[in-house]
Amino acid sequence: MELSGKVVRLKIIVGESDQVYQRPLYEAIVYAAKKYKLSGATVVRGILNYGSGSLVQSIKVFSLATDAPVVIEMVDHRERLTDFAQIVSRLMEKADAGGIITLEDVEVLYHC
Repeated sequence: MELSGKVVRLKIIVGESDQVYQRPLYEAIVYAAKKYKLSGATVVRGILNYGSGSLVQSIKVFSLATDAPVVIEMVDHRERLTDFAQIVSRLMEKADAGGIITLEDVEVLYHC
């Protein structure tokens, strides 16, 4: 898929422990993106966050029970990501998960 010039970035932030259909929510989102034939997806685990509940969560080296923030990012054309954001929203509702979905304009300088 050719990506150049002005496109958008879809950013989704969910909890690492959020589950849907007996799998991690972030994993279900990435596989849905692949099925939808988006250009790609990246998942990053956060180390510190706080959200609308103002609860600060931190990842410590020896912590056993955490719900780290997980950031999923995708860059593609606006129409495709706007449609896909609706799919993500339904997955988050099904998982009864908190989080946020954002779209922002970006410019692709290099893509291979």
